[in-house]
This record gives sequence, C-alpha cells and structure tokens, in this order.
Amino acid sequence: MPMQTTFTKLRPAHATSSTLALALACFLLSVLSGFAAEAAPAARVPVILDTDIGDDIDDTWALGALLKSPELDLKLVVGDNGKNLYRAKLLAKFLERANRTGVAVGLGLDTATHGTGEQADWVADYNLNAYPGKVYADGVQAMIDTILQSPEKVTLIAIGPVPNLAAALAREPRIASKVRFVGMHGSVRKGYGNANQPAAEYNVKEDAKACQRALSAGWDITITPLDTCGLVQLRGADYARVREAKDPLDQAIIENYRVWLGRDRQGDAVTHSSILFDTVAVYLAITDHLCTIEELGIRVTDAGFTEIDPNARRMRVATAWKDLPGYENWLATRLAP
Repeated sequence: MPMQTTFTKLRPAHATSSTLALALACFLLSVLSGFAAEAAPAARVPVILDTDIGDDIDDTWALGALLKSPELDLKLVVGDNGKNLYRAKLLAKFLERANRTGVAVGLGLDTATHGTGEQADWVADYNLNAYPGKVYADGVQAMIDTILQSPEKVTLIAIGPVPNLAAALAREPRIASKVRFVGMHGSVRKGYGNANQPAAEYNVKEDAKACQRALSAGWDITITPLDTCGLVQLRGADYARVREAKDPLDQAIIENYRVWLGRDRQGDAVTHSSILFDTVAVYLAITDHLCTIEELGIRVTDAGFTEIDPNARRMRVATAWKDLPGYENWLATRLAP
C-alpha cells in the first residue's frame, strides 16, 4: 500500500511536469518567433530625390543622410531648377564616392537658371559619361517611369524648387496616386532664423507656380517648413562626429562643405555645419516622432508665401520640434554611426 500510495501521488505530479514542460516549450517557441519577426528586415521604401544640389550645401548633407538610411531604397536622383549638367555631375560623383552607383542619375529640366555654383570646383574634372550607373538625359521622364513601374508607392523627397515635378504632373497626372510627397518647403509661423514673421521661403518663391502645382496635387503631402528645418545645425560633438569620420561618404560631405564655404570661411568647417534645412525632409520620410505634426490647409501665394488656409489643400506639416537636440544627434549618428 505505501508503494501504491506513493505511485498514486507521483502520477499527477509527473503529468503536471509534462504539461509544464510542454507549456514552457510553447512559450519559448512563441518568444523566439517574436524575436525572429522583430529581427526580420522591414521592407525598404522606394525613393526618388529631387534636389537643387550645388546651391546651398544642405542638399549634399541630405543626400548623405538618405544614403545612410537603410529604411529607404534610393532609386533615382534628379537635379532641379536648372544648372542640370552641374547638378548631375555633383550627384554622380557623390554617389560614386559613396559606392552607390546602383542609383540612377537624371538631368532635370533646362530652365532659365544656367551655369554652376559654389561646389563647382569639386566636379571640375568629373566626366559624367564615366559614371558607372545609369544617367538619364530626361530626368523628368525617368521619374515618371520609375513611379509608374514601381509595384509599391514611391516616396518622392523634394528639397528644392520643383519645376521638374510640375512638368511630371503635367505629362502624366497618374503619378499622383502612386506617390507620397515629402518636401522641404514653406514658412508657416516662423521665418528664417526663427523670426516670428513668416517668410517667402526660397524653394517656394523661386518657382511659385510650380510649387502651387506640387502642393495641390493628389498625392499624400508632408512638408518641413522653416519652422522646423530652419533651426537645424550640427555643433560640438555631433559635428565632430561627422567631420572626423573615415567613411568616404562623410569625407565627401566635408570636402564639399569646405569648397562651398570658400577661402574666407574655412574656420566654420572646424566648428559647425551650416543650417541643414533639407535633412529634415529625409527624416520625415522615415519617421516624425521628434516633431510636432499638424494637419493644415496650406495655400501657396504667387509671391511665394505658404499661408494657413482652412479651405486649401490639407497636408501634414512639421510645425515645431519636440526634441531638436535629439534630432541633431540622430542626424550625426545616422551619418557617422
């Protein structure tokens, strides 16, 4: 009897142990499956960059940030607002230095703006025909084709005046339904230098008609106006992180910055960047958690102002920073991890 009693008591305990073991195995399998799901890379977002690179240096910084963002799959870069050969050479040489020649380069419209700019010395001897990747003489058509041929919606990052985009919409209105537009445009409540008076921001006023067309199109729109992008500047450890980086991409940024500064302002390259307006558009193509986002009706005037109008096309606007130092650290870390 004692043996039977002992055996009787052990059987439920044994069954309970087996059940617990099975439950534990299922739990561990579930946890591991969750880790595997988290570890699985998210789908990269196809991107086109439309840029007036070669005027202000911030476009060069923005291109670097874009190339360093694994969430974004850059398909095509196109120079906008004239100077098309100069801009295409800057884009191609930068991509080559960054070992990203799988990205195609497009020449933008030949507008009334011709010649070169402050970064001309960096590409003085560069031969665009030698670029190992694809170069499209008609960058506007390349944009249209890339958008229509994409199986998923394309994020179009625009960081300059937008005559290319107005022309693309006129040629092929269907692209609007396949694009998410993220732009560095406007001045809503703050102007340059955080002034309390809004300004006619350059990317808008340079071709207000084109911007009216782009910011009234049927695509989803997110913009960073001067209210947020006009405050971004790397200093101290954040700037030093990029300045001292050994990555060829970071070195190309600093080389271009020094060329752009000119002989009399080289001291700036030691201590701080310029205002990095355009980098915020790249950030908003990925996330917006460091910004305050408002959905506003924005009307573009003929004089190049972006005014709040409840009856105008509504869009997502980054109107303030929740954490500007956090963004500047994000940018520096993204460029020089």
